[in-house]
Amino acid sequence: MSKQFKVAVVGATGAVGEVMLSILAERKFPVGELVALASERSAGGKVKFGNREVVVQDLATFDPTGIDIALFSAGGSISKEYAPKFAAAGAVVIDNSSAFRYDDDIPLVVSEVNPEAARHRPRGIIANPNCSTMQLMVALAPIYRKAGIERINIATYQSVSGTGRKALEELGRQTAALLNFQAVEPAVYPVQIAFNVIPHGGDFTDNGYTTEEMKLVWETRKILGDEAIRVNATVVRVPVFYGHSEAVNIETRDKLSAVDARALLETAPGVEVVDDPVGGGYPTPVTHASGSDPVYVGRIRDDLSHPHGLNLWVVSDNIRKGAALNAVQIAELVAGED
Repeated sequence: MSKQFKVAVVGATGAVGEVMLSILAERKFPVGELVALASERSAGGKVKFGNREVVVQDLATFDPTGIDIALFSAGGSISKEYAPKFAAAGAVVIDNSSAFRYDDDIPLVVSEVNPEAARHRPRGIIANPNCSTMQLMVALAPIYRKAGIERINIATYQSVSGTGRKALEELGRQTAALLNFQAVEPAVYPVQIAFNVIPHGGDFTDNGYTTEEMKLVWETRKILGDEAIRVNATVVRVPVFYGHSEAVNIETRDKLSAVDARALLETAPGVEVVDDPVGGGYPTPVTHASGSDPVYVGRIRDDLSHPHGLNLWVVSDNIRKGAALNAVQIAELVAGED
């Protein structure tokens, strides 16, 4: 690709922003000029981009004129304020927050699932799904297109990196303290996360579900373009640093055996099947997902309780594929447009 692009990364000093910069360099995205943006307190610092360092600029005072593509990963409130300004200045904004995901005129894109949706962006903004939805869609889209999906039951086992850097630090700090038989006080989470599991992600809503659970409902329907899919979700935070895992049970419209589903997934873009019925013959966050691009699928089984049921175990790096990689892949779609 001969054309070069002026690319801005908003939230460049955050966990996702740092990985975005790394992936842009790794995949040799045609960056003519890279602009790193963050809050005033981070301005003046430096971030790594390939083999060089880039000085961080203050988002609040930055003029977005001339930016071609802006990757946002600085939280919903920042996106709501600044993403429209970048779009109005001519940039294509790829936003990692939940600020625009449910707007009818904002496409919600998973690069392997609905790349064509990225072209239809009347407001100049493309939304990235939630990390747990992201990996689920990569795994389920091939099955949906082959046999239809009527119902999804999902329990997620989400790593603390999904909550941010402070959560990573809290897990490390609590683990060290408990190994030394010291008491811990939770700060990021409402209860201790080390050596514990927390059936709570996001905020509780009026129906008793949490916002993290409802994202799986809303985003699945929007990405697949099917409001009839029934989704029942439970989100659990687990003491893992990187990588989300999901126990998924689906009911398909047409019968699809585990053997056929496995063969389908083995050729699906973005999927790597790890499915041997032996100890260690399945994907885990540590052994497979952390630091890797694919969505890993294992434990593929027929549901013994339902004639059209399938069980899957889905694992992916929530920071890399679940946020940063998909944003860069969407940028590649934009860069490759006629």
